[in-house]
Amino acid sequence: MPIHSTDISLSLQGASSEIAVITLNRPAKRNALNDGLILALRDIFQGMPQSVRAAVIHGSGDHFCAGLDLSELQERDAGQGVHHSRMWHSALECVQHGPVPVVAALHGAVVGGGLELASACHIRVADSTSFFALPEGSRGIFVGGGGSVRIPRLIGAARMADMMFTGRVYKAEDGERIGLAQYLVPEGTALDKALELATRIAGNAPLTNYALMHALPRIAEQPADQGFFTEALMAAIVQNAPEAKERVRAFLEGRANKVSKD
Repeated sequence: MPIHSTDISLSLQGASSEIAVITLNRPAKRNALNDGLILALRDIFQGMPQSVRAAVIHGSGDHFCAGLDLSELQERDAGQGVHHSRMWHSALECVQHGPVPVVAALHGAVVGGGLELASACHIRVADSTSFFALPEGSRGIFVGGGGSVRIPRLIGAARMADMMFTGRVYKAEDGERIGLAQYLVPEGTALDKALELATRIAGNAPLTNYALMHALPRIAEQPADQGFFTEALMAAIVQNAPEAKERVRAFLEGRANKVSKD
């Protein structure tokens, strides 16, 4: 699949090429996001190879992503600004509700648009060098890549407002504590942990992964009675898949591993 940007790359790993590794490749700019990179990210997810069952996004160099490349920020009228923001929404929607679960491997700056990108991923692994911030408030702008929707769902609206009002920066440990990441690992090991998790995810039944990506977030936002009904429909569909039936049979026949604390 051709990628029309030198700022991002895709490689396939695993015996069956089941893991897609997507690398932001602007280290001199701390992997700051421009429109070309965002559109290339969209194209990657829209054209993901059929063999891929999980993806990892990480950044080259010392940082995951330091946000929007302000050197490329253009003056826009209100209408143009809306269309530009909606383009970012469309691209990051391809990450969150695309074909496969996505793990973000975070290190260094996870700032502004970089945090918006990370929040569109399903699992976030932060190493000890990671730091999180939303400096848009001090720049005279507002988040436009979906951050006002996704980030409060991770940490709450009050914490996000504090980050934008005051410029508060969360270091890795506090970021993991409040929910900006689910895993905290030693410096330099975020990618290894992300690949380990992606390998586990790729081993799940595809329809279960699909339900977790597409149904679970919607159920969480529904009134309880609607959520219960949606859950029942999704459970029935998923358990009807031949792979699910075989996996349950394997467990009942003692051919599958049992859950343990180790």
